[in-house]
Amino acid sequence: MTTLIESDEHKALRKAVASFAKAHTDTGDLWQAAAKLGYIGVNLPETYGGGGGGITELSLVLEEMGAAGNPLLMMIVSPAICGTVIARFGTQAQKQQWLPALADGTRLMAFGITEPDAGSNSHRITTTARRDGTDWLLTGRKVFVSGVDIADATLIVGRTEDARTGSLKPCLFIVPRDAPGFTHRRIDMELHSVEKQFELVLDDVRLPADALVGDEDAGLLQLFAGLNPERIMTAAFAIGMGRHALAKAVAYARERTVWKTPIGAHQAIAHPLAQAHIELELARLMMQKAAHLYDAGDDAGAGEAANMAKYAAGEACVRAVDQAVQTLGGNGLTTEFGLARLITASRVARIAPVSREMILNYVSHQTLGLPKSY
Repeated sequence: MTTLIESDEHKALRKAVASFAKAHTDTGDLWQAAAKLGYIGVNLPETYGGGGGGITELSLVLEEMGAAGNPLLMMIVSPAICGTVIARFGTQAQKQQWLPALADGTRLMAFGITEPDAGSNSHRITTTARRDGTDWLLTGRKVFVSGVDIADATLIVGRTEDARTGSLKPCLFIVPRDAPGFTHRRIDMELHSVEKQFELVLDDVRLPADALVGDEDAGLLQLFAGLNPERIMTAAFAIGMGRHALAKAVAYARERTVWKTPIGAHQAIAHPLAQAHIELELARLMMQKAAHLYDAGDDAGAGEAANMAKYAAGEACVRAVDQAVQTLGGNGLTTEFGLARLITASRVARIAPVSREMILNYVSHQTLGLPKSY
């Protein structure tokens, strides 16, 4: 059963992260500082140095980091996607090699799935892996991969041929940063973020047999074990950002006085801010439901809820940021208040890792049973 009331333990974690994120102004070592306190690996198994929690706890951490204005985008990728997939499906050697380092922040892992011609259609992925003796040869291209320059390896989604059917199926491979034939090029983005975006080229990258994560025949099961946490964590990222923008707007509306009255006293200002708060809270409830379902092992239920949470959070975040900027007027576009850069950043949650339109497609035919349009 999903609880709608946070436990005392979760409330304490939320308070501790919020206090840490607000006080830690040096973003250069923010990742290491958070890892030292156990926040980065809170979802990873205790056996491998993690906190023993789940996506519920990790999403809470990211939300509070974002609400303080210090979100860590790579939390979505390194511990949530890659750490989860390795913890669930990796070999003992892979777990021992990667999980303790991912948990303590000494190593990071990026995640490559999106391709130039495939977009949101994972069935059109053309990055392929073929056997060469006991090795694998990986060839293809990926785009919009976060943090490749700071990651020790990238978890790449490729496709292998099913020996029984001859059709291609998705598989996951750990590709070290220095692997011959593996190159990356930075994509210039109109986005203010510490983490950069990259295009990857894999030109017959030779990988040992143990680079494959999980069962070669498990396919989509293993892939969505990483994609569902990605959607939940993106929701947390968006909710944190929306809360951060809203808090700035509320503080400004309390203090900014025109005609002897704080502007927050006027309903034209107050009501849209109240509406933004309500929408963020509702999105958080769905995010918490999705996280609880995932941590309980209900992958199917988590898939539906994770998509809904990501949709709701993305929409709520965009509206909260827009209203925050409008509340501040001209000041909302100044560097001093730091809201204008969120206009672009807030759009990310509507676009990535899956567009709002694809989520509506998913709910239309998966939840409502309507005919599929593609």
